Amino acid sequence: MTPACTTDFDDWLVETFARVGSFTMLIVLVEIGGTSVSLLASSYLHVIGNETRWADMTELLSGSSVPWNGAAFFQGDRGGLIDDTTARQRLLSLTRHLEKDRSILTHSEFFNVQGLRLKIEEIGTH
Repeated sequence: MTPACTTDFDDWLVETFARVGSFTMLIVLVEIGGTSVSLLASSYLHVIGNETRWADMTELLSGSSVPWNGAAFFQGDRGGLIDDTTARQRLLSLTRHLEKDRSILTHSEFFNVQGLRLKIEEIGTH
């Protein structure tokens, strides 16, 4: 029996799994400031079922030992699972691009520490 969904993350994971089946998730932990987002750590995870809930994910992410308050999730490939070598390469490429351009985060599934969906927008300068 699948646990009940209680957060936006839970809903997203269940919906994504229903749509694509097993998939590889690229994860970027960030610190959200008043007008900035700092990259802290990154990893990847192979999702092979829809049972993972936000409480499980935060427990896993706590192993990073960094004080994060936001997490961005990207599908490693639209087609589903990718092998570890490809996942590492795509994660490295993603983090290099994010270092230069944080607006790429708008293409992620972005959540706060409570598992609630966040929307990141660029601040305009006048």
